Amino acid sequence: MTDFRRDYIDLAQPRLGSRVTYATDDFFADKARLIDPEPAVFIPGKYDDNGKWMDGWESRRKRVPGHDWCVIRLGSPGAIAGFEIDTSHFTGNYPPFASIEACVSDAETPGEDAGWVELVAKMSLQGNSQVQVASADPKRVFTHVRFHIYPDGGVARLRVFGTVHVDWSKVAPGEVVDLLAMANGGRGLIANDEHFGKVENLTAPNRGKDMGDGWETRRRREPGHDWAILELGHAGVIEAIEVDTHHFKGNYPDRCFIQAAAEARGTPQEIAAQAETWPVLLPETKLQADHIHRFESQLASLGPVRFVRLNIIPDGGVSRLRLFGKIA
Repeated sequence: MTDFRRDYIDLAQPRLGSRVTYATDDFFADKARLIDPEPAVFIPGKYDDNGKWMDGWESRRKRVPGHDWCVIRLGSPGAIAGFEIDTSHFTGNYPPFASIEACVSDAETPGEDAGWVELVAKMSLQGNSQVQVASADPKRVFTHVRFHIYPDGGVARLRVFGTVHVDWSKVAPGEVVDLLAMANGGRGLIANDEHFGKVENLTAPNRGKDMGDGWETRRRREPGHDWAILELGHAGVIEAIEVDTHHFKGNYPDRCFIQAAAEARGTPQEIAAQAETWPVLLPETKLQADHIHRFESQLASLGPVRFVRLNIIPDGGVSRLRLFGKIA
């Protein structure tokens, strides 16, 4: 069974520019919390003017016909593989049913005439639980998601898992772009260790907000070194690399080197095995704490590449990895 968290990124995450633009009602809990990247929490005894504070989106008890719904505008258009509906901490106030639609629109909040497509038919929910469900149309690209709850209630989080769509025809010939950027379809595939931070963070926009917003491994107590494998959004010739250790001061890697390949096939585990023999793009080099390291002249001429393996010696944390190049 597909693990959407492992195989895709959350297209609804705010750091991509996604936002909840509308909700029929969010009396008890602000609609914006529905896509908060952090796991939902429960704070006993915390109340506001409208009642118990809940970490999610929660509407009031409906006393008229109909049901509640909200609209999420995705920061980057994408193909949606599946969803995760999380009702953590909602026990006597979760909606018993939900459904999900999507559309393509330039509007902030598309109306009924936007050509909404049903991706998840009306399904039952349980309280204080998480459920993953596949999209009925995983190939088509969408810009908005409409989440229906029946008839009312609260949901902690909605994750929209998929792949970012980029119109590469709009990139000018010879233009240098960050081919590994999340917004350009770059993504982390697998790492040998993600104890303190996910490999996905390496491709995120902007600089890391704190030490938790990067890829960080545990302290290595055995021989060897740690590594992560990432896929570029488009194959390209790399002209510059930035390794950013922002916020990592007492735990940055001592050294790093980067391997690359034009092609890789199979599962992430199979690709990891292939990556051990990939040619070196950036030779082993010293790193500094809390610093953007930029490499240009040190890079090998490998031609177009699509996959990279970042090796850190022996362990530690890296905030961002940028691969600037021209598409091939």
